[in-house]
Amino acid sequence: MTATQATTVRDQLYIGGEWIPPATDRVFSPVSPSTEAALGRAPEGTERDVDNAVAAARAAFDDPQGWSSWDVDTRAQAMERFADALDRRGPEIARLVSGQNGMPITMAEAVEGAFPAVALRYYADLIREQGIEERREGVFGRATRVRHEPVGVVAAIVPWNFPQALAFVKIAPALAAGCTLVIKPSPETVLDAFVMAEAAHEAGLPPGVLNIVPAGREVGAYLVAHPGVDKVGFTGSTEAGRSIAETCGRLLRPVTLELGGKSAAIVLDDADLAQHASEFVDATLQNNGQTCYLCTRILAPRTRYTEVVDTITDIVRSLRIGDALDPRTQIGPLVSERQRARVEGYVTKGRAAGGRVTTGGNRPAGLDYGFFYEPTVFADVSNNDTIAREEIFGPVLAVIPYDTEQEAVAIANDSEFGLGGSVWSSDTERAIGLARHIQSGGIGINSYSHDIGSPFGGIKASGLGREQGPEGLAAYQHSKTIYNVP
Repeated sequence: MTATQATTVRDQLYIGGEWIPPATDRVFSPVSPSTEAALGRAPEGTERDVDNAVAAARAAFDDPQGWSSWDVDTRAQAMERFADALDRRGPEIARLVSGQNGMPITMAEAVEGAFPAVALRYYADLIREQGIEERREGVFGRATRVRHEPVGVVAAIVPWNFPQALAFVKIAPALAAGCTLVIKPSPETVLDAFVMAEAAHEAGLPPGVLNIVPAGREVGAYLVAHPGVDKVGFTGSTEAGRSIAETCGRLLRPVTLELGGKSAAIVLDDADLAQHASEFVDATLQNNGQTCYLCTRILAPRTRYTEVVDTITDIVRSLRIGDALDPRTQIGPLVSERQRARVEGYVTKGRAAGGRVTTGGNRPAGLDYGFFYEPTVFADVSNNDTIAREEIFGPVLAVIPYDTEQEAVAIANDSEFGLGGSVWSSDTERAIGLARHIQSGGIGINSYSHDIGSPFGGIKASGLGREQGPEGLAAYQHSKTIYNVP
């Protein structure tokens, strides 16, 4: 089944609360990864557009009667109106995201269409609960007041794999804190950003509080280094994150970086993967393998290695590949021909190193258009192999044997990354005990799904700082202490 999608044309940028002409006539023209058909076009932002957007955000932040000075309840009410406006557009946003990046539509509806409103309401409630000022009794008998004030103008750089969800883990806490933002969507997923802007406008966010400039890497780098920016929030590759960190370090500019991963799923000797097949797919192949925290290294006990490989192979082989907009699809296309070629290159390297493909490893038969690739399982893999060391960002799993739990933990930790991970066992307490020894920002037990109320982020080459939870709000605030108060 091949779904159809209407062409979307945008010719203005949302800056300063208005739809304005871009500085040039350059455009992005996204194509469907399912059909390779044109999806429409949208303006490609330039440095001049960034200047305008940052100026608008700065004016809105510095306004003594503006967003940053509003009391927390008034801000929270505006955020809730924004959430309501997004809810009404949820199906449209989900369809646009699915059409642009290949995310299965059922997932897009649950995540891209629904999560942004959830995030806004969560942070609206949290800022009401926490307020912005607290009184502390001083150690030496003099009390202080600690104010949690907005950090300022935020540059939020968003990737293509979860363009709305990953935008709103930045937008929601930044708005709650009283910050203003310039959002740079990825060229692969630009069309949904304009619907977000319409929702913000309908909700009555003051002019300049939210500005959107789709652009490529060079303009993104210009935004990161812009003198009018006070804080950067970035989700993307480790390579790009290092460059951004260097810029922000030189400028002493706060930055949150959520980067790549090569997470491990430790299957213990009492695990029943067949019982948790759906959760296993979510933890390892979600969004066609185009998710940073996925557990693409599967560590299986040598005593059950053949059985575990066979079970994983059966689970993966059963997945339905198809058009992203088809509700029956479980594995959609990769985002682009370039991304598919990258995945194919890693499969070639895996075979050359002696890995044994138990399922997949090819372009699927019968799908003559689109950037499809079969979900692929490799057995007989060493943790030193390239496919076990580098982030592939596609539907490729490597099953690695281990002898003892201590060895499994050592293999899991033998990685430059530390973002996600999971432990699979019939004994939850045993699994939690093992999880405590894994070097990672988060671990799932018989699943992997993070929660807006708890911090998410990585260690090592997987990033700096945390998003979500109260920690995500604190990332957009700085603390001011007023000493010697009554």
